Amino acid sequence: MPDWDEKYRAAPAGLFGPGPNEYLREVVARSDFAARSALFLADGDGRNSRWLAKRGLAVAAVDISDVATRNAHALDAAAAATVARTVADIETWQPPAGRRYDAVFILYLQGPAALRSRALRLGWQALASGGWIVIEGFAKAQTCGAVGPPSPDHRYDLDEIAGALPGHRVVEALAGRVRLNEGARHRGEAEVVRFVGRKP
Repeated sequence: MPDWDEKYRAAPAGLFGPGPNEYLREVVARSDFAARSALFLADGDGRNSRWLAKRGLAVAAVDISDVATRNAHALDAAAAATVARTVADIETWQPPAGRRYDAVFILYLQGPAALRSRALRLGWQALASGGWIVIEGFAKAQTCGAVGPPSPDHRYDLDEIAGALPGHRVVEALAGRVRLNEGARHRGEAEVVRFVGRKP
């Protein structure tokens, strides 16, 4: 697994740019999105959770990197944003007993199949009835560019996502090519999957 502490130490200005993920913006702008609480899994230095917290949601975030989380706390303070942050490995972390969220975001959590599956199950478990699960990640199909993990074993497909979310209602499920511009690590053409589902 990558050493994310080392990666964030080497990039004090951030790995993925200062602004939020564009797909996050698109989903939140939907006329039917009315979540009041949200959980972010693998949130890095907090650009996404901080942006949503500034819009009035009660936001929690989990990331494996202590360095990224310390950076996130400092950036939260500078932005007058409040996010409940936890340093933990998704492979062993459990959401607080009984805590449910109106929305769960899994944005570019790349890794082996077991990690991705675990994250999807955790997100679904933590989601309230009627809640939204939002996923964007690099697709197994890679016909352009060199953005994202080189191994298809660390990438997503829509069947994998759907199979991990029992009883979900699809809002959007797309796979295709986009041009990313999110910091030095996510820049250029890439094949991605984008998925939004709701829990009955």
